[in-house]
Amino acid sequence: MAFIDLAKQRYSERYFTEKPVEKEKLDLILEAGRVAPTGCNYQPQRIYVIQSKDAMEKAVSTKASLCGCPVVMLVCYDRNEVWKNPIDRSYDEYNCGEQDASIVAASMMFQAEELGVHSLWIRGFDSKYVSDVFNLPDNEIPVMMLALGYPSKESHPAHLHSERKKIEETVQWL
Repeated sequence: MAFIDLAKQRYSERYFTEKPVEKEKLDLILEAGRVAPTGCNYQPQRIYVIQSKDAMEKAVSTKASLCGCPVVMLVCYDRNEVWKNPIDRSYDEYNCGEQDASIVAASMMFQAEELGVHSLWIRGFDSKYVSDVFNLPDNEIPVMMLALGYPSKESHPAHLHSERKKIEETVQWL
């Protein structure tokens, strides 16, 4: 499948089955994150695979909308390893940790879609609480969670999924 078709096909899944995602597929999804581009290739991403009963209970306690998925990737970045932009005058010590983690997560999300595994990008949580509940090191910043699993019979794209602005509204040629 062409990437543009894959990108158009993918939607935020909110109706998962309990079927576990196979280890081989999880390994490919994680590999897609490992090889994703990061600022100066510093690779500050830290990915926690949340799958055990205890870990899933902790994830649910974060109030993130996990929608009954069988596995979650908690994507963080290490603030000690992230690239910092030395010439940006608008931000003191600007770093690309959130961008790096987001590129990693997007790569995993599209790899999952290619494998028939649906996903839900989640950012509705308190980062401090997530850090505390998973006992993350102080230097690791949670950016998002990626819920993964197989779609249930109720699965469908949200009603606004295919609504897109015209390209002229979002792109300007200089």
